[in-house]
Amino acid sequence: MSITISLPKALLQKVHEQKIDLEKIVIEFLLRELKLNPDELVKIHIELAKKYLNEGKKLVEKDPVQASEKLYKAVEESIKALAIVENLEEILRKVKNRGRWTVTDLDKAARKLSKKIGKWVLHTLDHAWTLHVWGFHEGKLDSEAVKERIPEIEKMVKYVEKFE
Repeated sequence: MSITISLPKALLQKVHEQKIDLEKIVIEFLLRELKLNPDELVKIHIELAKKYLNEGKKLVEKDPVQASEKLYKAVEESIKALAIVENLEEILRKVKNRGRWTVTDLDKAARKLSKKIGKWVLHTLDHAWTLHVWGFHEGKLDSEAVKERIPEIEKMVKYVEKFE
């Protein structure tokens, strides 16, 4: 489901100028404000992971830059879901107190999850980080480079789907 909101032109211009990910901010705000239970949070993160994976795969040929970011987000959301499923209390407490996830939180969660689930979790975050930095921010990866990383990302999203 999607909704459309109208923003003042000046505000929207500032959002674009500062390259703010409006969708991410709205989602983070709602997740924080709605005070959802862990099962609800897991389902939402999984839904987002699947959405971003599908969007990334669709974009890979025509826009590898945007595909890179969508695929990174699929991994990011998967790790968030797994952190809740595996009850990584210390990380989740810091995230809750701060009101958002940081790269450090994602890395710590991936390292802990790698010890519980398998090294592939950390390797997948590393693939996603390559996409985020070299594919999205630097715009240096072509469609082939992005495509080669998709199987690992699909594996992670498939793994988290079992917790829906």
